[in-house]
Amino acid sequence: MPVSPASPLSPAPVSVLGLGAMGKALATAFLTGGLPTTVWNRTPGKAEPLLALGATAAGDVTAAVTASELVVVCLLDYDSVHETLDPVAAKLAGRTLVNLTNGTPEQAREMAAWADAHGIVYVDGGIMAIPPGIGTEQAFLLYSGSREAFDACTPALELLGAPRFVGTDPGLAALQDIALLSGMYGMFAGVFHALALVGTERIPAEEFAPVLQQWITGMATAIPHYAQQIESGDYTTGVVSNIAMQAAAFPNLLSTAESQGLSPELLAPLQQLLSRRVAEGHGHEDVTGIVELLRKK
Repeated sequence: MPVSPASPLSPAPVSVLGLGAMGKALATAFLTGGLPTTVWNRTPGKAEPLLALGATAAGDVTAAVTASELVVVCLLDYDSVHETLDPVAAKLAGRTLVNLTNGTPEQAREMAAWADAHGIVYVDGGIMAIPPGIGTEQAFLLYSGSREAFDACTPALELLGAPRFVGTDPGLAALQDIALLSGMYGMFAGVFHALALVGTERIPAEEFAPVLQQWITGMATAIPHYAQQIESGDYTTGVVSNIAMQAAAFPNLLSTAESQGLSPELLAPLQQLLSRRVAEGHGHEDVTGIVELLRKK
């Protein structure tokens, strides 16, 4: 059965497996939130700072998973999760496993099937925060899988950051996690290129950064409009700068980088997509239409 909701007078205990930077942050948030917390890590010494906060160090994985009805795991990858939990699957039966290890939707679904086969209640999660942000207003976490278990665990999960349940398909939290990270890395690729570019003329990065931040923040307001276009498949509405114009101007970004002694490889792939979209007769549409070239037929 899923873990029961915690009572303010007797908070339900939680076990945290994995004490890397993120695991430590998770355990710290539980401890400062008043939850009895058992911790385990392959390297016992990593538990020392948490003991001062009241954590109980488990001698082995079996002791860790049997100490609580709610078991939170945050390891390097899903192979590490299986290596750690496969030997104690029988001990986990009937307990709630919240897996916050970064992975793919396919891995999350496979893990959910494994859990179901062993009578384990499973919730997969994606952490949208860096370790120092855990437990702050800036943090939010995505969850998918058992809705009943999520609802029961919400009082505990709220200590980590705002919990968002995204669906009963166990792979959906990982999917949205990867989507958000993709947006982040795409943005930072442009940021790194921009800062390096102005640096070729000895413009200090710190001096240019506020201008770049203002520009990106302003451009980000278009995201809902782009989402509407992609959802509808209509790339002709609300066009301000059509893709033909952008495709014609984009080579200037690449040639400027080259002439300044900077590799354009972070930006170059976009030029090919812009040109292909125009060549296929969509020059009058918005740039958003390049997503059609990303979709495998």
